[in-house]
Amino acid sequence: MTTSQPGARPQNPRFSSGPCTKPPTWSLDALRDAPLGRSHRAAVGKDKLKAAIETTREVLGVPADYKIGIVPASDTGAVEMALWSLLGARGVTMLSWESFGAGWVTDVTKQLKLDVTHLNADYGQLPDLSTINFDDDVVFTWNGTTSGVRVPNGDFIPADRAGLTICDATSAAFAQDLPWDKLDVTTFSWQKVLGGEAAHGVLILSPRAVERLENYTPPWPLPKIFRMTKGGKLIDGIFTGATINTPSMLCVEDYLFALDWAKSVGGQDGLKARANANLAEIETFVAANDWIDFLAETPETRSNTSVCLKFTDARITDGAAFAKAVAKRLETEGVALDIGAYRDAPAGLRIWCGGTVETADIAALLPWLDWAFNAEIAQ
Repeated sequence: MTTSQPGARPQNPRFSSGPCTKPPTWSLDALRDAPLGRSHRAAVGKDKLKAAIETTREVLGVPADYKIGIVPASDTGAVEMALWSLLGARGVTMLSWESFGAGWVTDVTKQLKLDVTHLNADYGQLPDLSTINFDDDVVFTWNGTTSGVRVPNGDFIPADRAGLTICDATSAAFAQDLPWDKLDVTTFSWQKVLGGEAAHGVLILSPRAVERLENYTPPWPLPKIFRMTKGGKLIDGIFTGATINTPSMLCVEDYLFALDWAKSVGGQDGLKARANANLAEIETFVAANDWIDFLAETPETRSNTSVCLKFTDARITDGAAFAKAVAKRLETEGVALDIGAYRDAPAGLRIWCGGTVETADIAALLPWLDWAFNAEIAQ
């Protein structure tokens, strides 16, 4: 039990789950090469965008025949482009076990008005993956950002599936292994694991997804911002740097810096190892304290990025108020910023552990969590 304030403090108290903390070596000076005031269609802009796409391919190991595009409106925009452009050709199965997955269900059923098979699980759990019908198009999140529950691997996805898999991987990409042969559409935002600036999304399409785009026209109107084909052919420029709308070249420069930093720490493997080390610190802490536990009910499904925790002490009568008070106390002390649970999630804490977070900062934070818990219990 920690009754007095710990001596050490995290050097960086930013543990927000999005936008996430910058790489440790980041500075504004690193963005001086951004072509500000220049057209993104000028050669310098095209080169930067193409470099962002191809370095993404390099770090994530995306196959050469997959298309990578930079799209507007963060991961949300990328997911919506896929849903509106691809669904309706066959049945749809949707998985949800936290708020963002549930949001995609709402969009498909209420906006696109499609009948879907909905496999749902409570926070902390996964649906039964063995019951999925892969003759349908299947929409799911890889890592539930607001529950801290992820699919353990891609073994549940068959190689001979008839439908497409559409995967929101925004808090998984660059921290968890994504089996590209099992994923037809993959989306993320670089504001997550790489700590990039917000408002830009990445959309990755397999050859099967491109084939669907070129051979299927959805029955509803498509806003210009969602259109990826013209005359039945993929608009290939979107996937070589000719973005649908104007990107921020400052944000692109920031992403290029983050990608170079990622390569310097070992690329995908190095980033995953950093996130795993951060999670391991919290696992040791949770094992030593009976008043706190992971929201994820089985170790195999614990996220190594959006780590969600719940208070289990019987003395707590108002879980939401208690969790908010602990988070506020830590913020007031300047040791942890933005670690309250997501508004739709069960009461608790959410500590971002992606690769831009230093393990030493996680280790320094945990005694403060013990201190804040005991201080609130004593109130």
